[in-house]
Amino acid sequence: MHPSLNIAIRAARSAGKIILRFSDRVDQLKVETKSRNDFVSDVDRAAEAAIVQELRGRFPSHAILAEESGEQAGKSDFQWIIDPLDGTTNYLHGFPQFAVSIALLHKGQLECGVVYDPLREELFTAARGQGAQLNDRKIRVANRQSLDGALIGTGFPFRDQRHIDAYLGMFKAMTLATAGLRRPGSASLDLAYVAAGRTDGFWELGLSPWDCAAGALLIKEAGGTVTDLAGGERFLDTGNLVAGNLRVHRAMLDLIQPCLNDQLKA
Repeated sequence: MHPSLNIAIRAARSAGKIILRFSDRVDQLKVETKSRNDFVSDVDRAAEAAIVQELRGRFPSHAILAEESGEQAGKSDFQWIIDPLDGTTNYLHGFPQFAVSIALLHKGQLECGVVYDPLREELFTAARGQGAQLNDRKIRVANRQSLDGALIGTGFPFRDQRHIDAYLGMFKAMTLATAGLRRPGSASLDLAYVAAGRTDGFWELGLSPWDCAAGALLIKEAGGTVTDLAGGERFLDTGNLVAGNLRVHRAMLDLIQPCLNDQLKA
């Protein structure tokens, strides 16, 4: 196993314990609004602190980019990208779809990733060149050959709604071309499900790096494709992402392209 992956797994499990500890008393948590429809709780902060402590103890020179505490410079070319609780809104409502997401970037290249669902005790892991696993079992993207009969995941642009009209165009086109769409509300788990073949593809606009870094590596190591809306590699920069196996991904891009406005084409 990739040496950094072991530490990431340990950090994810530590955060998961904190998340579960408070899951039946979320009404007692202090919750703040970071921006429209974007919330942070004491659990987010405590889980993130546990992850950072674990990573810092083993890799003190690595940089960190975390959702709640922001960017912490390091003295090496490695950077950890952390979402301590992806799906905070779900968590605060008692909706059982949320996860811990941790990825390691080295000189712009994803090296390892963990997406951990503490409720279901499902641990999705990947290391570059070593494949992807779910609880130590190898996983692969689905083998679907087209969008006909496909089940596609998505996420509504709930924070930044400048592109809502373009997104709704994509949503309509995808609805008409597939067996159905799903929007559970945790992008890291959505991507992990593509990697595991539970859904055939996924797209979303306006993601942050911590939402999608680990999940993107899972899909790539499970034999899938992840790109931005132009079919390039800039999804961590743009926040706009399309994923699936090679044929489904191509078909999704073809449906999405006519819906793009000038800003999304840039």
